[in-house]
Amino acid sequence: MPDNLQQLQLLAKTIRVLSAETVEGAKSGHPGMPMGAADYAGLLWAEVLRFNPKEPSWINRDRFVLSAGHGCALLYTLLHLF
Repeated sequence: MPDNLQQLQLLAKTIRVLSAETVEGAKSGHPGMPMGAADYAGLLWAEVLRFNPKEPSWINRDRFVLSAGHGCALLYTLLHLF
């Protein structure tokens, strides 16, 4: 987990780059939402949400619901990173 502002900023940049690569590679998609949400999504996943990828059926894990389907590149990037 990032423990300072510079690490969070690097995480947000990484999310933006990977999301853009995802949209470009698919030749389809909308990069605007992942670009705009990278800062708060990175902070949320790195510092706020309680989850353990090694225990996906942990009953007390937090859930992340992305209702904007056109921003799925953001979700795919977050799942890749975490």
